[in-house]
Amino acid sequence: MNKTILAASLLIVGGAFFYYQRKQAEQGGQGDTLANEATSAADSVLTSATQSTLQLVDGLTGGMMKISAMAQVDPALLNNRNVQALLRVIRAGEGTADQGGYSRLYGGGTFKSFADHPRQKVTRWGITSSAAGAYQFLSSSWDETRRVMNLPDFSPRSQDLGALGRIAARGALGDVLAGRFTSAMRKLNREWASLPGSPYGQKTLRFDAALAIYQGSGGVQTEQTALA
Repeated sequence: MNKTILAASLLIVGGAFFYYQRKQAEQGGQGDTLANEATSAADSVLTSATQSTLQLVDGLTGGMMKISAMAQVDPALLNNRNVQALLRVIRAGEGTADQGGYSRLYGGGTFKSFADHPRQKVTRWGITSSAAGAYQFLSSSWDETRRVMNLPDFSPRSQDLGALGRIAARGALGDVLAGRFTSAMRKLNREWASLPGSPYGQKTLRFDAALAIYQGSGGVQTEQTALA
């Protein structure tokens, strides 16, 4: 069976089980205790289904990404100085370093509501993109991130957390926390095409410029090698 279909099936089965158990409890007239037991059982099934889905997605990425790592991100890490400095580097590359960057669309326009990703496709420089926000999330990558991390909106804090999640998914969070700036760049330049060494052919930050932004923002570098 196709792995994606199997993953979707697991979630559907879990949801159906949840609905069935709740209805049985309600119709049985046995009160809140039974309803709560049914909910707990259903939640367990849904949790298992979600974990299975994330594991399948991890496998489908061929080891390049680990989507499930996003679910383990501690929001308190946003206060880490290396994390803050690295996020500033990303925003500098994406052209969103100013406060208005959180409401910026691809091409330089802006959107008004932070209730959700704006999902506006803009054509500029021969490219059509739905990229938006401080980290220029595509609507598809944002939807994936939002679901896994249970983010409530597209507010600046949610965008920061989402970026931290994508860093974790690329296996670079440990490098960032330890100050391995070069190693982090090697892993993250496939997530953000503006970072040094990105293979996508887009204009990128020079490594020395990115490092200067990082260190100027309080980031600590523990590696002495530059990006080749």
